[in-house]
Amino acid sequence: MVDAAPGAEQTEDSAALGGYRPELKRTLGSFQVFAISFAFISVAVGIFSTYDDVLQNAGPVGIWLWVVAAVGQVLVALVVAQLAGRIALSGSSYQWASRLANPKIGWGFGWLTFCYLAIGVAAIANALASQAFMPLFGMEPDEGTARLITLAILLVQVVLVVASTRLVSLINSTAVGLELALIVVVALALAIVVVATGRGDIGNLTSRGVTEHTEHYFDVGGGLMVAMIMGLATLVGFDSAANLAEEAKDPFRSVPRAIVGSVVAAGVLGMAFLICLTVAIEDIPGVTASESPVAAIMREQLGPEMEKVLLAAIVIAFFGAGTVVMASCSRIVFAMARDGRFPAHQLMRRVNPRTHTPIPATILIFAVGVVLMVALPGDALIQLITASTIIPALVYGATVVLYLSVRRGLDRNKGAFDLGRFELPVAICALVWTVASLVMLVSPSEALVPSLIVVGLIVAGGLFFAGLLLFNREALEHEPGMPVIPDTDRG
Repeated sequence: MVDAAPGAEQTEDSAALGGYRPELKRTLGSFQVFAISFAFISVAVGIFSTYDDVLQNAGPVGIWLWVVAAVGQVLVALVVAQLAGRIALSGSSYQWASRLANPKIGWGFGWLTFCYLAIGVAAIANALASQAFMPLFGMEPDEGTARLITLAILLVQVVLVVASTRLVSLINSTAVGLELALIVVVALALAIVVVATGRGDIGNLTSRGVTEHTEHYFDVGGGLMVAMIMGLATLVGFDSAANLAEEAKDPFRSVPRAIVGSVVAAGVLGMAFLICLTVAIEDIPGVTASESPVAAIMREQLGPEMEKVLLAAIVIAFFGAGTVVMASCSRIVFAMARDGRFPAHQLMRRVNPRTHTPIPATILIFAVGVVLMVALPGDALIQLITASTIIPALVYGATVVLYLSVRRGLDRNKGAFDLGRFELPVAICALVWTVASLVMLVSPSEALVPSLIVVGLIVAGGLFFAGLLLFNREALEHEPGMPVIPDTDRG
């Protein structure tokens, strides 16, 4: 277990305190760290992508499930922040589990996080291409074209991520600022138009819309539960700030605050946006049947020009979110590789001395995206992306269990994030929530194939884990940061 007081004299060498030679450059200030987590969550992107699921399965009233998801995810974020305030190393949950439990358990955390983030990179880029970029430029829907655009987006992102963490943070901060402005301005504009013209209906907030006479609406796995996907798929990734902890200034303070603050901000702004959006619906069946309900509402209430503005802003928000996910995933690969626990670890742990970024690890994420775009047919890709919503719930649940298991042995560092006497009730409530969210994600019949994909990813990781046990056991037995990995690549 590694604990470190968050004093200024220790901020710059948190990697050294963890047993590593500092290789990554600290360039991220407090807002930039917050922006990393907020961009990953990306309220505008999440609502834009999943609002149709809510209307089709639960009706407009389903937006209130956002509140439930936001409260639950804030509880999880508070627990995650407790760990981030004690261990400020790239790799977040992988590092926490490796040091507070054992390296073998930590490996499992790392593998699941890698799977989720690697799939997420391709998913965000593909959604950007098909749902925002192509409609913005009036291009007809075409899966082949969307995949080509996806590959181009991934290529640009990998160039940016390997060039400079500071450049990524500047782009991301700009995207987050634009997204925040977009949410506030659009919400206010819709509210003003509805009040001024009377077009819209506050009764939409309690309407079941097209699901009014649907059977099994309230059942486990029914329409209402399916609509929870909007909150559960959007309000995740807040721990991405912890993945870049070794590049953050004063990480023992800035990272925990970013984790909690991003979820709270996303929860409040998202709910306000959803209320204004839903009240502004004039024709519920028509909007529900549209390919993009959010764009349709904007077009009806504010005109086609504002729809174009929305799509342009969504493109930028998508791009910022995808760039952050790629950077975060590369840090997971780097963190596991420098401990000898990732395939081709000698290559994947290399950091360029000029850019201070893990270039091979970043290129690997790009390669995964290319393989997914080229090799998987449409239905398989959709199922894989859906599966990636289940994995973070597994990781968060395991993280809460980890915290409950080791909390008595954790030091309370002066100045670091600390829940004090509220830590136990918050952690217990967070555990209940993560179990409930997993049930909600896997209960619908549509979740069978994605659930099997998750099992397959775990099995695939298990095979590599077994290989480590057989041929490189020392990699799973030493403490992270201990220089016991041989110079020749055996994994």
